[in-house]
Amino acid sequence: MDLSQAPFYLNDEQQTWVQETLSSLTLEQKVGQMFCPIGISYDQEALTAMLDTVPFGGIMFRPGPKNEVQEAHRFLQDRSEVPLLLAANLESGGVGIASEGTLYGTQMQVAATGDIAAAARLGQIAGAEGRALGLNWAFAPVVDIDWNFRNPITNTRTYGSDPDTVRQMGAAYMKALHEEGLAVSIKHFPGDGVDERDQHLLPSVNDLSPEAWRASFGAIYAQLIDQGAQTVMVGHILAPKLQHTLAPDLRDEDMLPATLAPELLQGLLRSELGFEGVIVTDATPMAGFMQMMKRCDAVPLSIAAGCDMFLFNQNLQEDYEYMLDGLDRGLLTIDRVDEAVTRILALKASLGLPEQQAAGTLVPGSDALERIGCEEHQQWARECADQSVTLVKDTQDMLPLSLERHKRILLYVLGDADVPGAHSGGTSRHPQFVERLEEAGFEITVFDPSEGMAFRTRPVREIVAAFDAIIYFANVGTYSNQTVIRVNWAPPMGVNVPKFIHELPTMFISVSGPYHLQDVPRIKTFINGYTPSPYVVEAVVQKILGHSEFQGYNPVDPFCGLWDTQL
Repeated sequence: MDLSQAPFYLNDEQQTWVQETLSSLTLEQKVGQMFCPIGISYDQEALTAMLDTVPFGGIMFRPGPKNEVQEAHRFLQDRSEVPLLLAANLESGGVGIASEGTLYGTQMQVAATGDIAAAARLGQIAGAEGRALGLNWAFAPVVDIDWNFRNPITNTRTYGSDPDTVRQMGAAYMKALHEEGLAVSIKHFPGDGVDERDQHLLPSVNDLSPEAWRASFGAIYAQLIDQGAQTVMVGHILAPKLQHTLAPDLRDEDMLPATLAPELLQGLLRSELGFEGVIVTDATPMAGFMQMMKRCDAVPLSIAAGCDMFLFNQNLQEDYEYMLDGLDRGLLTIDRVDEAVTRILALKASLGLPEQQAAGTLVPGSDALERIGCEEHQQWARECADQSVTLVKDTQDMLPLSLERHKRILLYVLGDADVPGAHSGGTSRHPQFVERLEEAGFEITVFDPSEGMAFRTRPVREIVAAFDAIIYFANVGTYSNQTVIRVNWAPPMGVNVPKFIHELPTMFISVSGPYHLQDVPRIKTFINGYTPSPYVVEAVVQKILGHSEFQGYNPVDPFCGLWDTQL
């Protein structure tokens, strides 16, 4: 490795720090550097116990209160001889690390603006708010291509189905994040969004031909690597046609996902794409990793195959012991460990962490917390929402709503329960929607599914007499560990299914998943918002009332390739 070259570009002093630090570490400390566990508590005794168990090289916390997150980061850095990589899923903004952070928008919402500058703003917000808490590493951008509308995990986490858009917006995000002093981790190599299954639940498959892969995913990774990506996150994803080309003697039954596949890591990513940065596994408690072999073998073999850093744990102490035992058993060599740790240390040096450690600035002071969710970032989020909300179709000319034609509205709410996580928005949004329409003078009746059979047998003429219009408000979106993103209708016999579309003008608004037309193909007015944020809800209201023009465009095919959805 030439650490003076891409992607680290270390000067002589930084290279000396890497070599001297590597030489000073015991075997146990070297192995510890390869671990990036998840922080499950801000309690200082618990954090001390983690460090005492494994001298890990990095850590990632889920979103939490900004004061607690920053203090946990400070505590860990103060007690670590080698400065830590502090990571978060900054895919949608500062909300990926702080509960008070800015939810700028999912990547698909950003793509729906059609403006590369929106992706740069996402990176700027994520970087500024992340840095305020001490972060130096973002597990973003997602550069998967959402080619399969049935995939339950890519979806709005991607910049859509156009490889050029994914490439350009991923590059804009990366550049902005680099300017804020954070490293990116482009993910999930070799590329998700082709299969309709989730690698959290099983090893998923990218079955593109080598030619098709190189023209799409390969071109994206090649450009972002060329433009300075320092880390790549590898998925528990198989690429059988690629793997057979790279390793002709490989049998189907012996094929492994990328996190364990030398031909994909060393042959494709290192040799063909020329990537010399840090390769990090995706979360290893995922079934896509654990279903391939015994964990005691998979832990060391992931590093032997070419990964440098091991993300999350079934059990931190046990996985650490598995890694050490893998060295004793010959599954992993000390040379491979030294190579991995050298890259990890080089990443830290390239981010200026040794200098920040000496100056006591690895984690900013509490005054930096003012950047979290600041008014400037919120205003940018409002602008992104205004530019992205998309009118998919209005073939009945229902819009704009008016008090003369649509005053009495029956509102069906689908999903919109409190779902944790930065991708979902984390809270119910329909109360805001109801409040804003009522302020405009509309009378809103929220359908109560508990009416059940009583409503199902209610005469149609009574429903037509009671209401002027029907609106569906859906917040049914992506999060890990679900097999599909579909609308589930209420019993008995789908009492809330759209049945009165010929009696009353009916509109469907999705503030999360973009593909719900597959479940309501006959609805003639359909709107996508892509992110369940208060900014999107406000933008939707302004547009359906005619106070603002629809500006968004479709980053994917919302008609799902189905003929009846386009009627």
